[in-house]
Amino acid sequence: MPLHLTGPTGCGKTRFVMHMAAQLGRPLYTVACHDDLSASDLIGRYLLKGGETEWVDGPLTRAVREGAICYLDEVVEARKDVTVVLHPLTDDRRILPIERTGEVLEAGPEFMLVASYNPGYQNILKTLKPSTRQRFLAIEFDFPPAEREIDIVAAESGLDKVKVAPLVRLAGKLRALKGQDLEEGVSTRLLVYCATLIQTGMPIERAVQTALIEPLSDDADIKQGLLDLVAAVYG
Repeated sequence: MPLHLTGPTGCGKTRFVMHMAAQLGRPLYTVACHDDLSASDLIGRYLLKGGETEWVDGPLTRAVREGAICYLDEVVEARKDVTVVLHPLTDDRRILPIERTGEVLEAGPEFMLVASYNPGYQNILKTLKPSTRQRFLAIEFDFPPAEREIDIVAAESGLDKVKVAPLVRLAGKLRALKGQDLEEGVSTRLLVYCATLIQTGMPIERAVQTALIEPLSDDADIKQGLLDLVAAVYG
């Protein structure tokens, strides 16, 4: 069944898909979606090779042929013609028509289509149409509970849990500002980056500013307010 994952940036959606592919023993094709991504980028195109024109499969076509997992990261960033291509693959037909070659591929039971996006970035121009959204099963992701996040960040960075704990506490306070001063809160990914810098010897204050403050905003007043919050946590 097709699956779509929603959740804030850096909460583990991509890692989940990678882990799922490893556990199932299936190849994984990941596509980072963007404004210029076209249906041809997914399906394939004719290319000139050695003076001859040759058809080259795109990642979606390869995944269908191989019974692999195709992961469309931030699918709402792709052009509308991309999501239309997905429709026959995500209903009971499970086919991929390739107009350029006249081929119609039937997806086997091993093939899986997974899409993800951050609903916090959606607007009226960038959202999944109901006709697309209702073809997918859905899983909503969020940041893990504090104790679990401490375990994750410590395991990923090698930093002692005692030093990780205040970072996670700070992240919770910064996330509470989302929708007020900040468009997005601190991700678990940024916490891992910060903890890794500390583990390699960077002073905590500099690591926090580099990995947790600077990536969140370019506004000097907002950054100063965030630094005041850091001082309150570490004071």
